[in-house]
Amino acid sequence: MSGVLVIGSGFVGTGVARRLSADGIPVTLASRGRPATPPAAYGARWSALDATVPEACGRLLDRVRPDGVVLVHGPSDVTWCEAHPAAAERAHTVVADNIASLAPGVRIVLISTDNVFDGAAERNAESAPVSPANAYGRAKRRAEEVLLATAADAVALRVSLVYGYEPADAGKWLNFFAACAHHLLRGEPVRAPDDHWTTPIAVDDVARVTAALLDAAGPLPPVLHLAGPDRVTRAEWALTIADALGADARLVVPVPKARTRYASRPRNACLTSDLLTALPALRSLSVRGVDAAARALAPEFTGSAAP
Repeated sequence: MSGVLVIGSGFVGTGVARRLSADGIPVTLASRGRPATPPAAYGARWSALDATVPEACGRLLDRVRPDGVVLVHGPSDVTWCEAHPAAAERAHTVVADNIASLAPGVRIVLISTDNVFDGAAERNAESAPVSPANAYGRAKRRAEEVLLATAADAVALRVSLVYGYEPADAGKWLNFFAACAHHLLRGEPVRAPDDHWTTPIAVDDVARVTAALLDAAGPLPPVLHLAGPDRVTRAEWALTIADALGADARLVVPVPKARTRYASRPRNACLTSDLLTALPALRSLSVRGVDAAARALAPEFTGSAAP
């Protein structure tokens, strides 16, 4: 693979860019604002881009000439999307349409979400009918439709709740694991829903699978699901994190989802896949469960925690 363009420099986009760079693949990370961590620190390049502007997308594609594009764009704050549904849908769909129209023949991986389901089923495979739970899910589903109707070589990779390391001084932690870990290490309580089930997936595993899909030979299924092996509530998961960190488990306070910022999330934000490991490039796929990942991540958090 000669080069990849990653559009979106948030938590997942940065994780994908890091992985591709580590694999020796030239990566350009594009976003409106500069990433918190300079991409040059891990061997990637950064380009300013308002991906809602077709002309800007065209100029960047002409300059970079990627043979793979990863779309991790648009607002991912579910609460914000619920308050601004029209803006959320436009941000997700316009970019998908721009890239699909301007990059014919280029493999495109859109990182989508488990929020395209309403949470009625305990787990959803690729064949399950979609019924978005909220405005974020509706925006992502519409972006999937636009991309897959236009691009000749594209896949919507729906991921479950993504998590991983973020430093204590990040300001606003973008994933539940990091927020939970830093609060626990500070001796602060964590209010976590005991009626909201997820199948969490580590960002490094998302990045590894994305890299494999970009490099896979032949056509891909239009929709794939990626999730961790464990179905847990956020409260159960928080206890696992506390145990891995050696933190006081009494700081984890189980509460109903309706009393938290997760009120608009589906009750079951859980995915499974009937297709992913059938792909030749991913037959040996193995993703970590929450306990193994928590123990692997714990030294990063305890090493960065304030005394």
